[in-house]
Amino acid sequence: MSIEDIQNEIIDEFAMFEDWEERYQYMIDLGKDLPLINDQYKTESNIIKGCQSKVWVHAELNDDKIEFTADSDAIITKGIIAILIRTFSNQHPQDIIDANTDFIDKIGLKEHLSPTRANGLVSMVKQLKMYAIAYQTQIK
Repeated sequence: MSIEDIQNEIIDEFAMFEDWEERYQYMIDLGKDLPLINDQYKTESNIIKGCQSKVWVHAELNDDKIEFTADSDAIITKGIIAILIRTFSNQHPQDIIDANTDFIDKIGLKEHLSPTRANGLVSMVKQLKMYAIAYQTQIK
């Protein structure tokens, strides 16, 4: 599936819910299914800077696609990173670099987060794209 297809699927899923209480619960449930980071990668260097909570992300390049794993010490944040990992994991680095992230606004996520969590969301996207830039240089 392309990044855009996954994003559209997420938009459709969030549209099924009546209110943000249900959407938050859905995000928490998504966080429970997050591909968890191996404990050996829960290091200071894998923590995303700019997040209110601790969020660890690890990336590996396999067959020219990046596989992300992550974890967080907060349930909402874990749901947020789960959405991003679902979107960007198992994709080519250049596709991640080029990806539009408007789907975050379309599901209304940013406007329903506290300012510090919204800043954390931006930091998460930046970090995933930075991994993609680093791996893209290895492919060429």
